[in-house]
Amino acid sequence: MASALWQGNWITRTRIITGLVLFTYAFFHFLNIGLGLLSPDWMEAFQDARQLITRSVLGGLILYTALILHAGLALWSLARRRTLRMRPAAALQMLLGFLIPLQLLSHLAYTRYSHEIYGVNDEMAYVIVLMWASPEAWQQSALLLAVWIHGCIGLHYWLRLTRWWRRLIPWMAGVAVLIPGFALAGFLTEGRRIHGLFVEGSQRPALMEDFNWPSREVFAELLLTDSRWFTAFLLLLGLAAAAHVLNRLLRRRRAVRIRYAFGPEIRAERGLTLLQMSQAGGVQHTSLCGGKGRCTTCRVVVEEGGDTLPPPAPPEARSLARVQAPANMRLACQIRPEAPLTVTRMFRPDGRKTRAHASQGSEQQLAVLFLDMRGFTARTAGQLPYDVVFLLNRFFDAIVPAVTRAGGTVDKYLGDGLLALFEAATPARSAEAALEAATAIGTALQDFNARLAADGEPQIRIGIGIHLGQLVLGEIGSAGHAPRTIIGGSVNTASRLEAKTKDLGIELLVSARVLQAAGYPLDRFPLQEFQLRGVSRPLAALAVEQAAALPRLLAKEQG
Repeated sequence: MASALWQGNWITRTRIITGLVLFTYAFFHFLNIGLGLLSPDWMEAFQDARQLITRSVLGGLILYTALILHAGLALWSLARRRTLRMRPAAALQMLLGFLIPLQLLSHLAYTRYSHEIYGVNDEMAYVIVLMWASPEAWQQSALLLAVWIHGCIGLHYWLRLTRWWRRLIPWMAGVAVLIPGFALAGFLTEGRRIHGLFVEGSQRPALMEDFNWPSREVFAELLLTDSRWFTAFLLLLGLAAAAHVLNRLLRRRRAVRIRYAFGPEIRAERGLTLLQMSQAGGVQHTSLCGGKGRCTTCRVVVEEGGDTLPPPAPPEARSLARVQAPANMRLACQIRPEAPLTVTRMFRPDGRKTRAHASQGSEQQLAVLFLDMRGFTARTAGQLPYDVVFLLNRFFDAIVPAVTRAGGTVDKYLGDGLLALFEAATPARSAEAALEAATAIGTALQDFNARLAADGEPQIRIGIGIHLGQLVLGEIGSAGHAPRTIIGGSVNTASRLEAKTKDLGIELLVSARVLQAAGYPLDRFPLQEFQLRGVSRPLAALAVEQAAALPRLLAKEQG
């Protein structure tokens, strides 16, 4: 999934790179302000260290190029945008993005510009004194929050395509609250201190001399510069908005018909992407990356009209190749229909279960357990159906609680066997849960066999295979009959391991991946390599004669 982060055209990639540069600068700038809570000397020293980079020729070039490109591409995006319909978070991000320059330009005029042109020492104390006890203090505090929220939304939209980001969200949410809180606390603390020195008066002359405090004439020039920059940005914003309105008026004169299989039929403006047509027409259309061509969840099967579409551009082609898409599958965020189309959405977020139903599917690294009862067919030969079902239910009643207590769920029953899944926040916890379940199953089987022996019935033998790997979880099946289940090569591997236990005359085979994920050093175990049918490479696994003895074996080898 790492490559998905850089899918998209050059505009998308440029916005990502410039956004990361600006977010990194904001992060350290806010940390710098927050140090005012701890020590004015630390605040000043940290600013000096930052400015060695940001005010060097290369650093300044990177920073201000990123700022101009990021803002310019945002205005360009607004001008070219076909519709303003978007998700609330995306709308908030866009609104904040256009509000930020209104305050940022003023901040730049009285800091970096005044430093370069008039020699002002724009250290943090100067900046805080300049705006303290005035509306500017509230406005700059709002700017801080706007920059941080805008950046966090953008970072989330970018990273949510990765598997590891989901696990980090609770921690990152804490960091997202901590950083602006720390900065505002430092601003208040240092503001009270330095403003108190100014109000008291005895140190004011020395501080003003240290700051090279601007004269009235210089302040007038700075005010004029601020006003000019503000007017220039408003003009650019107005031009972008006017271009957007003009484009919409021109496109409204043309329309194209889109029919959704298992859905409505709409007429939309030519020039829009199919995803934008869906959004403008009120048709729910999944797109996890926000229409950037990276996640492929907006993909559609073009049933009719595909010959009117141009071939995929390289960014779309790369994304489609990554999911091994057939020739008639396209990304809705990349195609711009100019003729009628009939399409089927692969994923739908509206909860309705038609051919393209709600389940988007998710890819996770989890442990699975495959279990089968040995000799079941021979054992039940000649028995009445009632007796066969009764035995199976007694068997499952005995062992399934061992799975559920360990945190697993039975994905499906397979006649005299089952497939269990261990969903957890991390692969390590999933692996630990699978090992715990295997041990509990072995113990439960011993108790069940003791009851069978007391009734004069032969004991039951089982085989278990455990493996950990990438799985796809989703609702799979025909319309209206799609239970949530798992697919993937790891399921096949666990099944092959279980089959090998029969050849070895043992109860359990645990793959090396499970042991490694659970934190056990592999070099201390007598692992065997198996060439499994349907698995391309030999697989290392630990053979366990009785599943109930697994903890003793793990403890012995680990010790």
